[in-house]
Amino acid sequence: MFETIILMLDATIRVATPLILASLAGMFSERSGVVNIALEGKLLSSAFAGAAVAHVTGSAWLGLLAGVAISVLLALLHGFASITHKGDQVVSGMAINILATGLTITLGRYWFHQGGQTPALSGAARFAPIHLPGADALANTPVIGLLYSELLSGHSIIEYMAFVIVPLSWYVLFKTKFGLRLRAVGEAPAAVDTAGISVVGMRYGAMVLCGILVGLGGVYLSVGQTAQFIPNMSAGKGYMALAALIFGKWRPMTAMSACLLFGFLDALAIRLQGVSIGDFPIPVQAIEALPYLLTVFLLAGFIGKAIAPKAIGVPYTKERE
Repeated sequence: MFETIILMLDATIRVATPLILASLAGMFSERSGVVNIALEGKLLSSAFAGAAVAHVTGSAWLGLLAGVAISVLLALLHGFASITHKGDQVVSGMAINILATGLTITLGRYWFHQGGQTPALSGAARFAPIHLPGADALANTPVIGLLYSELLSGHSIIEYMAFVIVPLSWYVLFKTKFGLRLRAVGEAPAAVDTAGISVVGMRYGAMVLCGILVGLGGVYLSVGQTAQFIPNMSAGKGYMALAALIFGKWRPMTAMSACLLFGFLDALAIRLQGVSIGDFPIPVQAIEALPYLLTVFLLAGFIGKAIAPKAIGVPYTKERE
């Protein structure tokens, strides 16, 4: 039972990593007042770009740079439509999601001729698990060995980065001048503008941070976790990250907790595949839908009142002097 729990927690970390990065990306964007439903499209685009470049160059790090760059470009495109031209932020985000879904499959088929997939990555073209010092030696030690060698060791660099970025994001958001201004832009942009701070500049800065973080999550999916791009491999994780962000009330630590909860539910669903009640096997589709159904249930029943930034979704128009 202890080994099963450790393996479940290990799977939870792997599943929750892209959710954590995407929810932090959404946090910076929405704290500045820009609704970012486009997290799904950015995850998918960065996953494809990262896997494609890693395969061509043989370098996972170049794949990471490519994935983050594409994600930042899409974030700036979203900003251009919703900040500069004051377009509907939800429509702009959905347009990016639709574009990413179709374009990644089309380019994948054209370039690699594998039904939209990229070739499998190996060697330096993927982020291999990092084994911490002494992990193999302690593997057979009761309790401690399993905790250290299985739960703490054996993860890719992006997984470790995600858990470092969470407290760093908290510090940036709540302990720095940039974070104070970012939160103020999301609450009262007119007051920030009166103080001589550029609302447009702060929101674009938030979009760049958003692109970097969600790009890391997308590259992790293809170059770190799966070692291959598969069409629609984000599988709604961008939307789940938004749900986690709302569940966590737009705060890094609580959003991470929600992502870990969703990751645990997903890992549990994988473990439950093939089980049956009496003589009646539970359909695989029902098991796969379990994390999403429980996510909706938790949001509807246990979140309480989540107060979003007051200026979220509202384009800012500078008052004439």
